[in-house]
Amino acid sequence: MGDPKGFMKIGMKPAGNRPVHERTGDYSEVEQVLNSEDRMLQASRCMDCGIPFCHWGCPVDNLIPEWNDLLYKGDWKGASERLHSTNNFPEFTGRICPAPCEHSCVLNIDKTPVTIRENEVAIVERAFAEGYIKPAPPKIRTGRKVAVIGSGPAGMAAADQLNKAGHTVTLFEKDDKVGGLLRYGIPDFKLNKRTIDRRIEIMVTEGLEVRTGVDVGVDITAREIIESHDAVCMAIGAMQPRDLPLEGRDLDGIYFAMEFLAQQNKVNDGAYVSYDNRISAEGRKVLVIGGGDTGSDCVGTSIRQGAERVTQIEIMPKPPADRDEDNPWPYYAKTLKTSTSHEEGCERMWSLGTLKFIGMQRNVTHAKVEEVKWMKKDGRFVMESIPGSAKEIEADLILLAMGFTNPVYEGLLEQLKIELDPRKNISVDQQMATSSEKVFGTGDAVNGASLVVTAIASGRRTARKIDDYLKNTTLTTN
Repeated sequence: MGDPKGFMKIGMKPAGNRPVHERTGDYSEVEQVLNSEDRMLQASRCMDCGIPFCHWGCPVDNLIPEWNDLLYKGDWKGASERLHSTNNFPEFTGRICPAPCEHSCVLNIDKTPVTIRENEVAIVERAFAEGYIKPAPPKIRTGRKVAVIGSGPAGMAAADQLNKAGHTVTLFEKDDKVGGLLRYGIPDFKLNKRTIDRRIEIMVTEGLEVRTGVDVGVDITAREIIESHDAVCMAIGAMQPRDLPLEGRDLDGIYFAMEFLAQQNKVNDGAYVSYDNRISAEGRKVLVIGGGDTGSDCVGTSIRQGAERVTQIEIMPKPPADRDEDNPWPYYAKTLKTSTSHEEGCERMWSLGTLKFIGMQRNVTHAKVEEVKWMKKDGRFVMESIPGSAKEIEADLILLAMGFTNPVYEGLLEQLKIELDPRKNISVDQQMATSSEKVFGTGDAVNGASLVVTAIASGRRTARKIDDYLKNTTLTTN
């Protein structure tokens, strides 16, 4: 390291966020940036700790101490090259990753970790600005054809790696534009969609074929895809939302979070949505059920739409402010997290289970909830209702943000008769191969709903396995 004692001289300095009163009036990115000198000083805090727990905590195995050192020395180009050696899209993870690397940073023992995520996005943005990131088409094509179905982070990563290996890759996406969850699930105030378009433009220049508006299994049969490609990568995500099939669920005003978030992202992109089909929080009392990142995104979007009031409830207990004894460093800290959306104005409640939805003239007006407690029995946590704790929360817009259960089976998976694991995800072997010949699985469709960085790591791993398969198998393409 350039300065192994940098952490003793330089304090932690996050970039910070735009003022609340300013950012809630638009959908521009919330996070600010540091100047180059300050960013290099922040990189100097990487302490050459000997055992890089940050690397251990990172799903894509980022070489964090190495590119922090290059950044500190002012070698932005070298830092970008080292960063891209393990991560196809640091401009995505640098914006939206919850940074398990920082939780594992040795300096986080003192709660002042290196600003790894911010350093990452600073490197890649400088690389784009300086022109270090340029199209680099493969010099030799193998003649093999690969279809990647689904253009979320796993599909994009797999397609990018396979194209770089010289295969002819077609990326299929059922929506109008590439990105999957990145484009339609994550609000613009966290990830500007020009960031996706910029990267896709490079990938297309490198030879990737992109076909949007094509629902494989509907517009093209699964058999056609199989017969016209040497390998198929299933990156369809885990898009089956977790529902609450309770009394009153059919009332108007209750929506899945992704319906709400995707529509707003499309409106931001210029799409027209008629008044009758618009899901708007303007002037409404919003209840978000689910305390994770998706729920937080619903909070921020509701506030920007002009909600009268936003409440978020979670069935799990309120997390502690500090690590519990059974959650030590360097593991990811299961502590209370307050997002930028929460800072903008939201009442949060924990340990609340939903009993039913109440309405008038077909429109939802309230959610009936009750307090619950979690007890440990036989090594497992079991939820119990607290008698007499039921109450009603007034809400005329309710957003279900309780996560996703598994990939949608109807259509493509059904046509291919793909075997599923006990959690109803795509079952794969050690080679990432499914039960259907020359079909491979990746990302959330295999692992269940997880982080963007985990999806990228999965896409890269599956691409390696597909490349090995194509190298070692004699195939005939029609």
